[in-house]
Amino acid sequence: MISNKYLLTFVLAVLLLTGQLHAQKAIIDSSIAMAMQQASATQLKTDITYLADDKLQGRMPGTEGFKQAADYVISQLKGYGVQPAGEKGSWLQQVKLRKAFISPNAQVSLVNGGGGNILAYGTEVTISPSPAETMGSVNAPLVFAGYGITNAGQKYDDYAGLDVKGKAVMIIRGAPTGFPSSEASHSMDQVTIQKNAAAHGAVAVVFATIDSSRRFISNLNRPLYSVIDDKGKVAVSGSFFSTQIKMVATLNYAKTTQLLADAEMDLAKVLASLKTGTPQSKDLECTIKSNYQSTHQDVNSFNVVGKVTGSDALLKNEYVVHSAHLDHLGIGRPVEGDSLYNGAHDNASGVSSLLQIANIYSQVKVKPKRSILFAAVTGEELGELGSGYFAVHPPVPVKSIVADVNTDMPTIIAPLLSVTALGAEHSSLAKVVDEAAAYLDLIVEPDPEPKENRFVRSDQYSFVKQGIPALHIKYGSRTPDGKNNLNELVGKWRAKYYHKPQDDINGMFDFDAGAKYARLNFLIGYLVANNTAKPEWNKGDIFEVK
Repeated sequence: MISNKYLLTFVLAVLLLTGQLHAQKAIIDSSIAMAMQQASATQLKTDITYLADDKLQGRMPGTEGFKQAADYVISQLKGYGVQPAGEKGSWLQQVKLRKAFISPNAQVSLVNGGGGNILAYGTEVTISPSPAETMGSVNAPLVFAGYGITNAGQKYDDYAGLDVKGKAVMIIRGAPTGFPSSEASHSMDQVTIQKNAAAHGAVAVVFATIDSSRRFISNLNRPLYSVIDDKGKVAVSGSFFSTQIKMVATLNYAKTTQLLADAEMDLAKVLASLKTGTPQSKDLECTIKSNYQSTHQDVNSFNVVGKVTGSDALLKNEYVVHSAHLDHLGIGRPVEGDSLYNGAHDNASGVSSLLQIANIYSQVKVKPKRSILFAAVTGEELGELGSGYFAVHPPVPVKSIVADVNTDMPTIIAPLLSVTALGAEHSSLAKVVDEAAAYLDLIVEPDPEPKENRFVRSDQYSFVKQGIPALHIKYGSRTPDGKNNLNELVGKWRAKYYHKPQDDINGMFDFDAGAKYARLNFLIGYLVANNTAKPEWNKGDIFEVK
């Protein structure tokens, strides 16, 4: 028999636990909880099936298939009571994509005291075509600038004591092992590197190949995509060009090692030192010269933008964005006899999740204080171009956007038991994620795959670069059997399906996990939209707007 003393202790413990759970669930009222149940696994499957259908031809921007996908999204948003929020009262924000090609007569040479050496284009060197200019040339001393990073917070600077004004810098893409994963990803981003080089006075950037097994591919027939604004200027580019940066090139492994050896530097030792956080910058005592031409083709595309108006008289003029990319790869290289890249997971599943968030809002009678923007964007696969343009030129004032919650390939292939919130650790959004995840009995974990650099590889990064707190929810490691090795299954899935024609509706799916994922993203956005305080960057964070 249990004594009264122990019984009382047990009852108090139960009451305490019940009180804690009640407090935990009190972050939303019962009407919002009921609305969240509207997210439907069945409808999610229906949406993915349509968006990944063969008739949409892989949703390449500028194609009829992409337009059909957009029409479907607009139709669904209308059905959920969402209002158009694009240009001139429409659902669309026009995004003009420019394809830039390098002409075959490009020439690059290295000149030192012993004479010149013309490099074989396509096997020893490539140049990124310019989206802004048709003619380009460089004649500048070449300096090795390590990772090309300047990061005061990490007390690391490859440019310390190095004069690169009017010079070309050779860069190895990477970051010291001591950098946090998302900070490392940002630091090694191509555009970040080029902007930092320009800030130090460089006129060209040469990326070094450090993997001897990496196949060096000519880019003569491969375009570089950018976005051109209504004045014909480059608004967003996958390769940063300014009036100062005249050339962005890549050297093969043999030329990289040769240049370093000529400067009495050993590549393996250089890499080891850089990894430990010790800069290895040095004048290479040679000059790089180049002449090249670029040609341009423009393609018309667009973002789909909808709105749910907030309920507060003042805060309704501020916005939380839910974004997901609508495009995929179209028709390309055949794999196992199939050349149509359906993109069921990437990113029909993300767009379908976006639609289920709208579905939830259709059941919310009293909208949150702030307004909600739904953005199904173009050109993510081409370099986050649609979101990049949206973040720079949104259809609402830039300063009125307080946060972005992005959805890209949630990889719904198993029950959703834990998540990682890429980018949330940089701002007060981390606390919001913790609250929302706890409500849904989800564990929040660190990024299980930091080496994948996922933080900079999707559309949330476009908002971060504009000073807007943003995040991207991905799967965690938890599994129902307790082995907590979901990343192993994801790795196998990625090898078979990612960016392959096999990513269609017949692949691996857990649609219930997809519905739960939509509820989580809804709740994160709702909590931000209903809180009078804006999300803030952590004090001293690398992305904090000064």
